[in-house]
Amino acid sequence: MGRAFEFRKERKFKRWDKMSKVFTRLGKEIVMAVKSGGPDPTANPRLRTVIQNAKGAQMPKDRIEAAIKRASNKDEKDYEELVYEGYGPFGIAVIVETSTDNINRTVANIRSYFTKAGGSLGTSGSVSFMFDHKAVFRFDKGELDMEELEFELIDFGLSEIDENEGELFVYTEFADFGSMQKALEEKGIEVISADFQRFPTTLTELTEEQEEIIHKMIDKMEEDDDVNNVYTNMA
Repeated sequence: MGRAFEFRKERKFKRWDKMSKVFTRLGKEIVMAVKSGGPDPTANPRLRTVIQNAKGAQMPKDRIEAAIKRASNKDEKDYEELVYEGYGPFGIAVIVETSTDNINRTVANIRSYFTKAGGSLGTSGSVSFMFDHKAVFRFDKGELDMEELEFELIDFGLSEIDENEGELFVYTEFADFGSMQKALEEKGIEVISADFQRFPTTLTELTEEQEEIIHKMIDKMEEDDDVNNVYTNMA
């Protein structure tokens, strides 16, 4: 076995750790969706979307159902979604999306990640203007004609459509998420995942050494259970 076995084992453990992190985040999203709109996915578009994403991430069905049942309990804690903005080292803009049941803990941790890396936590709006906030829908292309679909979806807020390895990616503005979700459902398109992402409008070039420092900061942030996503304008 030797080194090759240890390498495979390490990769497997990293994959399991990543899956566990994804399932934890999805579990919190299910709780927030149920708390805000009820446990019935047919009447709760947000919950319907989270369930789609959970299935796309291969989250076990019994775990999804358990999360919905747990969230329906009035005693189950709720989570608050908070976005933090700041600058990392070398002037890199950073946005950190979180969901937490303890704001004081989360803000203290986020501030420490910035500070220890040589950056600083900023105020709301300090860097968000440097990013476009978009909704992204992913589904199998199948027999769909991409050009025809693009024409049909323009009226529902389509801003861009891409194809990659047999899958289509539909992009809309943040505000058009609901109308695009409804349009895809009415067309019978089974969405694999639907979420929001932030795209930097300008990029900052760094050296390899500088990139490594930024990646270490991002890794620390992403290890935090309260952190959902980290975005930067690093090229």
